[in-house]
Amino acid sequence: MMSGWDLATPQPDQLGESPFWHPREQRLYWVDIEQRQLRRLDPRDGTLESWAMPTHPGCIAPRERGGLVIALRDGVYRADAWGGPLRLLARAPYDPATARFNDGKADPAGRFWAGSLYEPRDPPNAHLYCFDLRGAPAAPEVKADRATVANGLAWSPDASTLYWADTTSHTVWAWDWDAATNAMRHRRVFRQFPRKPAGWQPGQPGYGGRPDGAAVDAAGNYWVAMFEGGRVLQFAASGELLRELPLPVRCPTMPCFGGADLQTLYVTSARHSRPAQELREQPQAGCVFARRVEVPGRPVDFVRD
Repeated sequence: MMSGWDLATPQPDQLGESPFWHPREQRLYWVDIEQRQLRRLDPRDGTLESWAMPTHPGCIAPRERGGLVIALRDGVYRADAWGGPLRLLARAPYDPATARFNDGKADPAGRFWAGSLYEPRDPPNAHLYCFDLRGAPAAPEVKADRATVANGLAWSPDASTLYWADTTSHTVWAWDWDAATNAMRHRRVFRQFPRKPAGWQPGQPGYGGRPDGAAVDAAGNYWVAMFEGGRVLQFAASGELLRELPLPVRCPTMPCFGGADLQTLYVTSARHSRPAQELREQPQAGCVFARRVEVPGRPVDFVRD
């Protein structure tokens, strides 16, 4: 496998996203947004399971009490067990005809966060929402806005910094974050990436991609998948670029850390709407890739409801 990557799954997704490692089950979970599927993989024996959703799943997170919280196009749902009934916890705070949930996860305090994707992609009309599911009803709180494609959500190991990205504007921001009060302060640009050059076509040089999903390791480094850039980047908390890991596909979507020691880096990818020539050259587009890394990741946070 190119550049030290292994194939975690030979079956490609259309749009793989939202991976997380479940420490109690020792399984990798993720979604295929376009095919409306949840996936989970047991790397010990290669068992891959799929669960069809009624509409697009933007992101998922494990529940402290078992099962999953799932952000579907029309709302946030709870499933007490894999394949079980879906219970609506909160309706989507936008018009599902023009938007859907995208990147999201639980925070260190057990709240569920999900950003939106505004499909017309003209004005920046996407938001970052937080749901405290311990209350009733679970009303969303808008925590950030003026984005087009919400991505890059992650927290530092000491829970003092929150990261969030707008893929379309090629920007990752950081805030000071207080876990107890859920307050976000001192917004600043963490990394600004160059925009796509006019006339650029896939396969041409001169473009490094745009920030998609992200994860933070135990040392506080921020890892981000660069969509159309064919690489994952590791940044120090200072914003300094530490490492670049090229992938054998052009459109990685989100990293996460897994394995019993959290030293396996998993990365989902996409093939949806990609050029036919690119798919001929990169038949593994849409697969999940894995490689060992030196620094373990942060363990997944569980939703408390």
